[in-house]
Amino acid sequence: MTETALREAIVEVAQAIDRAGYCPSKSGNVSARFGDGLLITPSGLPYAKTRPQDLIHLALDGKVLSGERKPSSEWPFHTEIYKARPDAEAIVHTHSPRATALSCARKGIPAFHYMIALCGGADVRCADYATFGSPELAANAVKALEGRKAVLLANHGVIALGATLAGAHGIVAEVENLAGQYLDLLASGLEPAILDAEEMERVTARFAGYGKLG
Repeated sequence: MTETALREAIVEVAQAIDRAGYCPSKSGNVSARFGDGLLITPSGLPYAKTRPQDLIHLALDGKVLSGERKPSSEWPFHTEIYKARPDAEAIVHTHSPRATALSCARKGIPAFHYMIALCGGADVRCADYATFGSPELAANAVKALEGRKAVLLANHGVIALGATLAGAHGIVAEVENLAGQYLDLLASGLEPAILDAEEMERVTARFAGYGKLG
């Protein structure tokens, strides 16, 4: 993909998650690997007004290589995830309502539905809390993402990884869907039936190549 096409694709995903209601108050951010670094959405600019040329090119050490605007305040976890996860080519971060509600209870999503496997394992973990934009948050996210493609951030939101922007976008949307179903079950007073580890291994094997990283 050319730089121009990649910039356009990042803006398209950012505007799509905004239209879906996943980015209240200009929250959330989107990035993709580019060369030895990444392209990331800017800080504080409404997605409806974001243009491809507004994206910032960062090195993996956080140095701005090009761009007139400030990068998203969450650039530290983007750079740390790319350094830790060579299989990740794109990252989508949202404050989608149902998943964020779970994160505020510091509660992950267990394997109540087999589609959890789309997120890379037998659950979606909730990372420990840390201040937004901090190195501590980046470290907590990387740790909770081990063996996973998605994570909740305590009292914050969601991160999803993908081999493509479309893949990361799809995973973050599925996390919101699963979070809503799980919250509805909890609110009903019903006890979710959790799939066991052996079944999740079977499902994960069947998902090989479906929404797969790498």
